[in-house]
Amino acid sequence: MRYSKRSAQPLPQMNRNTALTTREAIARLLLHGPLTASAIAEELSLTIPAVRRHLDIMVEEGVAVAVDPSPYQERGRGRPAKLFHLSDVGRSHFGHAYDDLAVDALRMVRKLGGERALVDFSQQHMHDVVAGITPLDRDATRADIQECAEKIAQAFNKCGYATSVENARGGIQICQHHCPVAHVAHDFPALCAAEHHILSELLNTPIQRLSTIAYGAHTCTTNVTVPHNSIQNHAERSEA
Repeated sequence: MRYSKRSAQPLPQMNRNTALTTREAIARLLLHGPLTASAIAEELSLTIPAVRRHLDIMVEEGVAVAVDPSPYQERGRGRPAKLFHLSDVGRSHFGHAYDDLAVDALRMVRKLGGERALVDFSQQHMHDVVAGITPLDRDATRADIQECAEKIAQAFNKCGYATSVENARGGIQICQHHCPVAHVAHDFPALCAAEHHILSELLNTPIQRLSTIAYGAHTCTTNVTVPHNSIQNHAERSEA
């Protein structure tokens, strides 16, 4: 699983000192997606046993959670290593872009214009997030779909979604490891629906939402189907 280095927000509630503790550093890494103990050890130049001790404490405190890898993702040989990610408690230290004021504002939008106004607002918001990304044609290749997904991930990251693009069986996955609107989206599902709509519109291929943070999952995961001919063409070009 890939991890892209990006600066994260501080964790003032975890430690007010300017110097980072090891667990704070681990939490920052996990903000960008699930990682194995060995991947964290390599990133922080620590031993795997040392990292595991910190992870055990974080799991015990409810800051992190250990899970098995998704069955949809590609795996190598051998027993897959457990992945660690932040829990809701851990993510809460990084804050959320929307607060009670946003909830009140959306309630007012719905009160004045009904559900249609709320849907229109949500869709316009997502169009603003991905502004400048051109929708794909139906005959897009795997490389085209991959490139478009990467552009979407970059656009989402600018808005605090901590998004990555992963290889999966029969296609790719867009994984959002942090959702800045999760608390709001739980009460206003039109936000998640608008996000699904814009992904489908841009990628122009069947997609399936596998999980959402707003409803208790650890990541928002969208499976993107790569047409069989695109997979075959990709393989043929790779062999050439």
